[in-house]
Amino acid sequence: MEIAQAAVLAKGFAATSIEEVIAEAGITKSGFFYHFRDKNELAREMLRRYVAENDRIFDEIFGRARELNDDPLQAFLLGLKLLSELARDLPGGHPGCLIASICYQERLFDRDIHETNANSVKAWNARFLGYIEEIVAVYPPRDPVNLEDVANMLSCIFDGSIIMSKALKDPAQMERQILAYRSYIKLLFSN
Repeated sequence: MEIAQAAVLAKGFAATSIEEVIAEAGITKSGFFYHFRDKNELAREMLRRYVAENDRIFDEIFGRARELNDDPLQAFLLGLKLLSELARDLPGGHPGCLIASICYQERLFDRDIHETNANSVKAWNARFLGYIEEIVAVYPPRDPVNLEDVANMLSCIFDGSIIMSKALKDPAQMERQILAYRSYIKLLFSN
């Protein structure tokens, strides 16, 4: 799975062949097909694994922030700071986004993968909206805003900063963009 994911993130799903994954993993073709019916099933399992790993990271970071501070605004700001530090510490920057890879090559995938992809993004947006709603219960926003848009902005920042980092060959983009979002949240909900 790691070999396939690294190849897909480096050059796309269409350019990653089963033969290449098999050779790199040191398994036989029948070994591959024992685990995966076809390339779409490999993509589905890679996507599930990618989402589970990101969920684990979000649970860990924002859970730790909540343990350190009961105030919802301060906990969210701390979580964003921890997330920016994680982004900074990634060697060579973020490897890429499997969600985006699937969107960019959408014709290669079946309906189930598209639904899984969309549901993953919706779940992350709902998670972030939950944090924002907790903040709003204590700190009304200074300007009228759509709370879903404020929450969804964080997902946009993740994927947008990955793209910008790669295009500009600047791995620090993700850290800076998360910190810019953190500043926006701080200003939006300050009294």
